[in-house]
Amino acid sequence: MHELAVCQALIDQVEQLALKEHAQQVLSIHLGIGPLSGVEARLLQQAFSIARAGGVAAEAELVIDSLPLQVSCDQCGQTTDALPARLLCGACGNWRTRLVSGDELQLQHVELIRQTADDLAEHETSMQQHERAN
Repeated sequence: MHELAVCQALIDQVEQLALKEHAQQVLSIHLGIGPLSGVEARLLQQAFSIARAGGVAAEAELVIDSLPLQVSCDQCGQTTDALPARLLCGACGNWRTRLVSGDELQLQHVELIRQTADDLAEHETSMQQHERAN
């Protein structure tokens, strides 16, 4: 189940973002998943509950949006929707197409609760006191 490894990498990325943004909690993580991404949304949801435990995203919700599968036709130049097993042009039916979208796994956005200025000052004071004690 490579979805667990994907979730662990996702949580690492989100935790780094939360640290950079001085967030105390992650509320939600929004992903876009294409049908050719190689990631199963249902398995990703299951793995997410394991991967998020114990961190700043422990209570976060994972929201998954399905991304469209689109191809660009080499013959007529149209960009159309396609099916995973049939990457044919939807306009002329040609099989000479290039994948435009549908293989992505995108971190679209993250909802955070930032620490207040008072929280940040208190944390800084606590860290300085800890450093002096050691």
